[in-house]
Amino acid sequence: MTTPAVAMTTRALLLDMDGTLVNSDAVVERCWRRWAREHGLDPAEVLRIAHGRQGHTTMAVLLPGRPADVNLAENRRMLAEERADTEGVVPVPGAAAFLAALAGLPHALVTSADEPLAEVRMAAAGLLLPPVLVTAESVGAGKPDPEGFLKGAAALGLSPADCLAFEDSEAGIAAAKAAGIPVVGIGPRAAAHHPTAHAATLEGVTVAAAGDGTLTVHIA
Repeated sequence: MTTPAVAMTTRALLLDMDGTLVNSDAVVERCWRRWAREHGLDPAEVLRIAHGRQGHTTMAVLLPGRPADVNLAENRRMLAEERADTEGVVPVPGAAAFLAALAGLPHALVTSADEPLAEVRMAAAGLLLPPVLVTAESVGAGKPDPEGFLKGAAALGLSPADCLAFEDSEAGIAAAKAAGIPVVGIGPRAAAHHPTAHAATLEGVTVAAAGDGTLTVHIA
């Protein structure tokens, strides 16, 4: 349920991509259902784990004890499949206007996708990439580890407490919380994982900049 009339003050925004700015569920589900069938796993359980994580991290959770190099090799194959498949990739409602309102304001993309996949998905959704990117190549540990969000804050020259994260998944919300960053949950997946505030889409989210460098995020 959307939280009404919330206002949050911050100095920068750290934005997840899939499920937050871009609805890529169709591609994610096609790829992971195929992988689940190949390994004799329940596709619903695989998808419950997969959202928000790097692929090899998901594989490690679902197939414990399997060599990391096997997971990394399968992850590379899956990333190639995902880059080649943009059918059904669309912006989350309100994403284009939301990103346009952030032009010139401090913000970064913090995604479990690698940079080529981020470029493909944002372009497929008709969205511009933020000027600062923290992608899979940027971190040693993916979400739910907080490293990506900590690096996003550092790249903007700010402490985590001075940032506000936008996320949709259990892993992403956990990563933001572990970094000490309040988090706005976007969409139906987010609501169950106790974000600081919640919005159904980005349509009801506005950002206003003050002269002292602070940003006020309004969630209608």
